[in-house]
Amino acid sequence: MIFGRSERGKPPVEPVTLKILVAGGFGVGKTTLVGAVSEIRPLRTEELLTEAGRPVDDTSGVEAKNTTTVAMDFGRITLREDLVLYLFGTPGQERFWFMWDELSEGALGAVVLADTRRLEDCFAAIDYFERRAIPFLVGVNCFEGAARYPADDVRRALDLDDHVPLLMCDARDRESVKETLIGVVQHAMAQAAQRRQTVTT
Repeated sequence: MIFGRSERGKPPVEPVTLKILVAGGFGVGKTTLVGAVSEIRPLRTEELLTEAGRPVDDTSGVEAKNTTTVAMDFGRITLREDLVLYLFGTPGQERFWFMWDELSEGALGAVVLADTRRLEDCFAAIDYFERRAIPFLVGVNCFEGAARYPADDVRRALDLDDHVPLLMCDARDRESVKETLIGVVQHAMAQAAQRRQTVTT
């Protein structure tokens, strides 16, 4: 697909651009997800972990991780000729959470990545989007070697509301990530339509 080109004889389509956040705990795969699907070279703000940060950066379960996002990740994907998603990966550590309010401004929805080895790490992101009524889905990142659990068990462990979608995904796989992003757009649109219907009735 060539960006901005439409069928022969028709004027170029001006695409709708939507902002999607990718959130979750430290080391859950947010940077990997944005990089796997972005059609542009993703912007990354990763820094090496240091000894000074060891007391506050819990690397249990992700001991091999030696970098961390300190501001955001940014990427872009064209889903259709008339639909472009801008992806913003949020920093995972608590000391950088002050940036979430800026990053979430104008967001259509969010993907909360979860790691079954450290499920408690995504509670803060779930709570953040619930409190601000930002539509989100949970993407369970299926790491290689990580234990697999039925979706219903993960849903119960996270105490998710029934209307919140939960999908199994692989943050390294472009098609898997694409399906997850399509899922959050569909969920956000459905939520918006429901709100409009409530207002008019």
